[in-house]
This record gives sequence, structure tokens and C-alpha cells, in this order.
Amino acid sequence: MSFQFQLNREVKFNHDKSLLDKAKENTPKTINREIHFKSLGKLVEDNTKLENTTIEPCSDLLEEQQYNKDDTFILDFRNHYVGHFSIAINSVGSPMDSPLYIRLRFAEIAAELSHESEEYDGWLAKGWIQEEFVHLDELPTVLSLPRRYAFRYVEIKILDTSPKWSATFSDAKLKTALSVDENNLELPEINDLELEKIYHVAIKTLADCMSDVFEDGPKRDRRLWLGDLRLQALSNYKSFKQNDLVKRCLYLFAGMASSDGRISANVFTKPKVNPDDTFLFDYSLFFISVLHDFIKNDGESNILEELYPIAKKQMDYSLKFVGENGQIECSDDYPVFIDWSNEFSKDVCAQAVIIYTLKQFIYLANKLGQETQNYQSILDKLETYSKNVLFNSEKNMFQCQNGEFNIASQVWMVLAKVFTKEINNSIMDTAYDKFFPITGIATPYMYHHITEALFISGHYERAIALLKSYWGKMIDLGADTFWEAFDPDQPDYSPYGSPIISSYCHAWSCTPIYLINKYVLESEE
Repeated sequence: MSFQFQLNREVKFNHDKSLLDKAKENTPKTINREIHFKSLGKLVEDNTKLENTTIEPCSDLLEEQQYNKDDTFILDFRNHYVGHFSIAINSVGSPMDSPLYIRLRFAEIAAELSHESEEYDGWLAKGWIQEEFVHLDELPTVLSLPRRYAFRYVEIKILDTSPKWSATFSDAKLKTALSVDENNLELPEINDLELEKIYHVAIKTLADCMSDVFEDGPKRDRRLWLGDLRLQALSNYKSFKQNDLVKRCLYLFAGMASSDGRISANVFTKPKVNPDDTFLFDYSLFFISVLHDFIKNDGESNILEELYPIAKKQMDYSLKFVGENGQIECSDDYPVFIDWSNEFSKDVCAQAVIIYTLKQFIYLANKLGQETQNYQSILDKLETYSKNVLFNSEKNMFQCQNGEFNIASQVWMVLAKVFTKEINNSIMDTAYDKFFPITGIATPYMYHHITEALFISGHYERAIALLKSYWGKMIDLGADTFWEAFDPDQPDYSPYGSPIISSYCHAWSCTPIYLINKYVLESEE
């Protein structure tokens, strides 16, 4: 698994004030809730949980405890939350003759607290580790930390104090800072207990990633990524219906496209809106997908008229990589993401993604009465090349240029609907026999696409089984929200080498909301 940082400092970005003003107009109101800790906990061994670690409740009487040097306690809020933490601290005993020196650690899962920050030596910055060292010169006080955290557990360790007095703690709480409240959401009736549980955790995952934009993860990155946005928006239409937030995100990307027409893979919103200098072939094309899905779910026409030119520039730029024979040849300077793993060839996936998004673009163009003949001609060439050259009829699968067959290629060609549903059913049959159980894939992002390909090709039972075995396994291991990375064959796998930097509430893992609604509940109606 790998992801390479891009440095494209020479790229120039446009800043369209009118579009960015509309992004600002669609900024959601922040919903503040006050959540108090539920119990004290202790770290214990449990071989059914992630890294054989869980936290058991041990008391709810925080105010009655007195703490001295080297003492440690854990606050358990009993669910995952995102917000600002505060706690009241006082001293008892002799007069306070020295500062109180404490360390606070915030954890989304119990396993994070079994590791120390000094052990971490990964490729992401240590600054993301949710750990604070605080000196307090005078007590009593209310310690209100300025940073926002994503956590269920808070571990507080007394690093040092005087033997003449002890520290006491009370009123531990957090104030949320999100744009939705999942407690006010009317949930559908799901007549399958496993799917119902998965759905509820997916709702919590999506909610905790909905701030002033659809964040990819509230613990780390905390920014708007296009690939994540596409999946979050689909899930949002089936749940919170915060469509103005989708509009805001579309305007942000559109308002800061590069001078050559490409759209950045992600944007920052703090301290000011700013595009990242990272570009991914498929992510940029997904701007068209997000716009297409928004129009189909919301129906607003004004935004299509405003953003169609941005979508057209993006499509026109990407089509420069299509040869006369209908084969796409991507550049290393414009990488195809598809999944973190670089252990499989992605050329067939790129071919499928441009077919998938070109169909959506033609739909948008037709809605505006735009000429689509040239685009339809290119689409025909792309599909003809895919059927006649990339598809190996003997193997009944799509084959990469290097001769490789992989699960991602079959999945994306099925999603692109290059063949009929009957043929797609057969392709996914072959893929299931060849590649299941899945190996080498560790992202809910790719598992989402595999699951949806099973659904749309008619393999409902296999799709539901994959939903339960993949997302359900995270719940079995202790998940309150779904994770950024998960490999069922290596449950403790972290792309960064340690759980203290991994994100255990991540946007691209919320899609059981969409999948269950669209392919299970709606199909039952």
C-alpha cells in the first residue's frame, strides 16, 4: 500500500469569486451538543478486539478520585464524537506548591492507547497524533483545549506534581461542532439485525465527517477530498439530505480549478479556502459524477448551468489521453488512484472511469441542450476498444496491458456498464471465483466499489455477504465508526505503521448507508 506526495508548486489556480461566494453562502450552521463522559475505564486484554485490546468500565465516580504523580485514568464517552474537550481540575491537601503537569491522549479506539507516540516512525507527520502536554500553574481551573479532536476515549496521565497535594478532576465533557445531529435522523426499518447495526455505525461515521464541508476524516486530514465527497454525497442523499453542503463542496472545487482546467484532488478550508497541489486522474473526473448525482437527486438546474463549463473543461482535458483507437494512456504526472495499493495495474480501471464519467457528462450536456455528438463518438470508441481489445473472452475478464487480471478492473468495467447486465453478471461470477476471498485490498473505498459491482450485476446475496463480512467485522473488532483502512486478513494493519495515526472514522467507509438503501431497502419496495 502506498501513496506518494505530489509537489506541483508551479501550477496556477483560478479563484472565481462568484463561485467561492456561493460556496460561502452554503456554509452550514454548526450544531453544538454537550456530551459528558459516561465512565472511567481500564485497558484490558481481549482477543476478540483490534490488537487484542479493549477498555472496560471500572467506575463512574471521577469526582471522588485523587491523583498523584504517575497515576493514569481513562474517560470513556461510550461512542465516537468530534469536538472540543474540557475538564475541571482542582487540588486537595496542602497548598499547591508546584504546577500540575499532565498528558492527555485522545483515542478513537482502545488500541491507540496501547501505543506510545515516541514509537511512531511513519510517513505522515507526527503532528496528527492526538496528544497534548499541559502545565497548569494555578488550580482550580477549567482546562479547555483549543484543538478539535475525534475520540471516544481520553487518557489523562499525571506526569508530575508535588507530594504535598493531589489533583482532582470533574465535569469532563466535549462540545460537538458538526453540521448534523444523527439523533434527530429518522432511520429506516431494516429487517436484518446485522445490516441494521452496520447501517447505524455508517450513519455515525457520515455524521462525524460532516462539518463545514464533507471531511474525509475528523481525526486526520480534516479536508475535502473529491473521491470521498462522491461517496459521502450519495450516502447523504439517502440519509441527512444536507444537499446545500454538497453544493458548497461543488462550488469550492469549481471555484479553484487550475489554469489548465484540472480540478484538485482536495481542498483546504482553514485558515482560508485553498486548493491542494495534488491531482488524481479519477478524482478530478469525479467532479462530473458529484455534479451528475446532485442533479439527479436534487434537481436544481441553476448549479448545472453554472458548473457545466467547469465539468466540460475537466472532461476535455482528460480526453486528451484517449488515442485514436479508443485506448486511454494516462501520464505518471496525472496518476490514477482507484485504491491505495500500487500492487495492481490500473490502466483498465482508468479506461472504465472515463467511460463511467463520460456517460454522466453526456447526460448533463443533454439536459442543457448542448451538442454531444463528438462526445458520443469518443464514448463509442472507448467502449469498442474495451470490448474488443481489453476484454479477454476466453478468460471472461478484462485484461491489463501488462497481461494482468485483477479484481479492480472487473469491478470498474461493470460499474461503467460497458456490457449488458447479463454479461456483467457472468464477469462478476468469474471474478468471484478467481479473486474471492479478496486479498491485497485494505480500503473500504475499494470494497464499496466491489460491493456495488456485485449488486448491479445481480449478485445480491454475495454483495450482502460482503457487506456483513467486511463492515460487520470492523464492528466485531470494536468499531463505533468505520475505518480508513481495514484488511480482514491483517486486522491490525495500518498504512502508517501505527494505530495512533490511523483514522478510525473515515468518509469513504460510510457507504453502507447508500448500498443498503439503494440495493436492499428500495429493491424490497
